[in-house]
Amino acid sequence: MKSICVFCGSSDSVHADYKKAAFQMGVTLAQRGIRVIFGGGKTGLMGEVANGALSVGGEVIGVIIPSMNTSALAHTGLTRMDVAPDMHGRKARMHELADGYIALPGGYGTWDELFEAVTWAQTGAHEKPVGMLNVKKYYDSLLAAMDHAVDEGFIFPEHRKAVFCETEPAELLNEMEKYEHPHEAVKRWLKEN
Repeated sequence: MKSICVFCGSSDSVHADYKKAAFQMGVTLAQRGIRVIFGGGKTGLMGEVANGALSVGGEVIGVIIPSMNTSALAHTGLTRMDVAPDMHGRKARMHELADGYIALPGGYGTWDELFEAVTWAQTGAHEKPVGMLNVKKYYDSLLAAMDHAVDEGFIFPEHRKAVFCETEPAELLNEMEKYEHPHEAVKRWLKEN
């Protein structure tokens, strides 16, 4: 993995532990020589993950839309900032640049991006690893819901296992590096012979 797209919240009104973990995620990615792709913001966890990577000389590419490309929201110290015409273009550009995806804690936008990446893997649109950094047990309820969906037959077990979740950045990356795309499950999901 040469580049990871990080999805995360942009709110500053969150517990300091979330910000600290985001900064450490950025540091860990950069120390491993992995380029950070993210939404281009300077606030919340977005800003922290970028600052973490930049603090140790990492490469950070932001992808932002015009309405968010303002002095109040956009990070100005990045390696590069790409401006996409709209949110669909923004997500497409981030997917194009990334070799894998990590969701840190966040809200609707983070979940949307996370589940789009997971769905695209499920349908064979990409073969990139997807991970979640479970800071302060933030994703415990979501993980339980995913397990329930498996139990109820809505998600194949192979697709559930393909979403990695750890509490420490280094452990998460170690697991993601072992990723093997569940080709047979994709075929079964698409009802191919």
